[in-house]
Amino acid sequence: MSSQGIEQTEEEKARIKAEREARKAEKERLKAEKNAKKAAQEAAKQSAEEIHDVVYLSYDEQDNYEPFGDMARVMSRSRTGRSFAKVQDLGVKHQAGDSVWLRGRLQSIRVKGGSCFLVLRQDSFNTVQAVFFKDKERPEFSQKMIQYLKTLTQESIIDLEGTLVESDVRSCSVQTVEVKISRIHSVAKANAILPFLVEDAARSEAEVDASQETERPFPRLGQELRLDNRWMDLRAPANNAILRVQSMVCQLFRESLYSQGFIEIHTPKLIAGESESGAGVFKTDYFGQTACLAQSPQLYKQMAISSDLTRVFEIGPVFRAENSNTRRHLCEFTGLDLEMAINDHYMETLEVIHNMFRHIFTGLESRMAKELAIIREQYPSEPCTFTDEPCVIHWPEAMEILVNEGFDVGDGKGDLNGAMELALGKVVKQKYGTDFFILDKYPMEVRPFYTMPDPDDPAYSNSYDMFIRGQEICSGAQRCHDPNLLEENLKMKGIEAGDVLEAYIKSFRDGVFPHAGAGIGLERVVFLYLGLDNVRKASMFPRDPNRCIP
Repeated sequence: MSSQGIEQTEEEKARIKAEREARKAEKERLKAEKNAKKAAQEAAKQSAEEIHDVVYLSYDEQDNYEPFGDMARVMSRSRTGRSFAKVQDLGVKHQAGDSVWLRGRLQSIRVKGGSCFLVLRQDSFNTVQAVFFKDKERPEFSQKMIQYLKTLTQESIIDLEGTLVESDVRSCSVQTVEVKISRIHSVAKANAILPFLVEDAARSEAEVDASQETERPFPRLGQELRLDNRWMDLRAPANNAILRVQSMVCQLFRESLYSQGFIEIHTPKLIAGESESGAGVFKTDYFGQTACLAQSPQLYKQMAISSDLTRVFEIGPVFRAENSNTRRHLCEFTGLDLEMAINDHYMETLEVIHNMFRHIFTGLESRMAKELAIIREQYPSEPCTFTDEPCVIHWPEAMEILVNEGFDVGDGKGDLNGAMELALGKVVKQKYGTDFFILDKYPMEVRPFYTMPDPDDPAYSNSYDMFIRGQEICSGAQRCHDPNLLEENLKMKGIEAGDVLEAYIKSFRDGVFPHAGAGIGLERVVFLYLGLDNVRKASMFPRDPNRCIP
C-alpha cells in the first residue's frame, strides 16, 4: 500500500473524530440551553410564587404593595395614614359595607381548599371572624393569598383590611358582621409551638373536670406552668380582666380619698431600718451601709401628719421577707395606704375607709360589669355585700362567736388564725348580712408598737382589721402620737430605736396631730372580692419565696 493511501486514511479518521466531537458539543450545547431555559422558567415560577415582605409606608400608595406577606419590621419609618378600627365598634360604629383596617392577635385560623376562616382578637376578649374565598377571576392572586394564609401562626399580631359583610357568628363577640379580607400582613409572628393555648387557659375548673370522662379531655394547666409563661396566661379573657379590675380598684381608691380631702404622697422604699415590727425585711447594701426595702410606708405617712399634710394616701410597692408559702401571701405586693388626723376618735377614720370601700365595691359593679361577667364565667363568685354604715364587731363579741363555733381562744388575747377568720366571716354574714366588716379592739400584744392602747384596758388597743368573705384585707389603728408612750411601747416589745425610729419619734416631739390610718393589700382586695382561689391570680407577675421570675 502506498504511503499516500495511508495518509488519506488518517485524515479520514481525524475528520470523523472532529465531526463526532462537534456533534457531541452541539448536543451538550442544546442540553445546556434546555437546562438554562428550564432553570429560567423555574426561577420565574418561583419568583412569581414567592411572597415578599411588605414595606408599608403610606395608605395612599398601598395599591403598589402586595396585599399579602409579612410586614417589614416596624421601625418608625413613616406614619402610614391608616386608621385602625376597634373590634368592639364593628357592627356599631362601622356597619356592613364599610372598609376597615384592624390590628390584633390571630386567635385561630382554618384554611381548607380555596377558603379561609380566622378569628382576630383585640384586648383579650373582643373577637371578630374574618374570611377569604378563592376568586375565580383572579386565580393567581387567590392561590398566593391562600399560600400566605397557611403560613400564619396562632397568637401572631396581624394587620388586615377588609369589607364588613352581614353575618351570624355565634362564636365571636362581634356576631352581626364579619370581615371579607382584601389585604393581610403579619406584624409579629408567634412561635408555631406555644407553651399552651389561650383557649385552654380560659377554661373554668368545672369545664375541665367535666371533660375528663370524655374522649377529648381538656388539659389542666398547672399554676407553675401558667406563671412561668404569665404573658400567655394573661391573654386569657378572665385573667386579663382581673388586671383591669385591679386598675379600677386603684382609680376608685384615689377618687374616694381625693373627694374626702386627701392628697397622694410618695414615700421612700429604701430605708435604714425596719418599718414594721414582726415582718421580715429584705436587706441590701447602700454605699457601705445596710438598707432595707420598706415593709410599708407606715413611719413616713405618720411623719406626713407631723408635716401638716393631714390627710394622705399612697399606692406603692411593699416588701415582706416572710417565707410564707400560702395562697394569700406575697413577698412583694401593692399597698393602698392612708393616714389622717383625727379630732376625737378613730371611728372618724373607719367612716372614711368604709366610704372608700363602698365606692370601690359599687364602682366595680357599675363600671366593670363586662369584665366582671367575663371573670365570673371562669371563676364563679357573687358580688360582695356590705352595709350602708360601718359594721364594726368588737373583740369580745368576736371571741364569743368563736367559742360558740367550737374554737379554743384561750385567754382571748391571741391573734386569729385563718380558720377563725373564716368562721367569724360566716357568722357575721348570717347575723349582719354583710361580706365586709370591721373587727376592732385587738389585744395590744399582737399589734405593732405604734398602736394606741385602749383607754379603758391597756391590754387591748385602738386597732382594727377589715375583712371580705372572712379574710383580712386591711389592717389599721389609731397611732400612738405621744413620743413618751411610743418609747415605752418600743421597750415593752424589745425594739431598739435606730436612726429611722429616732427621726420618727423626733417628728412627734416637734408636735403632731392625733391620727389614725390603715394599710390595704391591693392584690388581696382583688383576690377576695372576686372570690379567687389564690392571690397570685390577682398579681401581674407575683413574687413569693419560690418565685422571682419572670
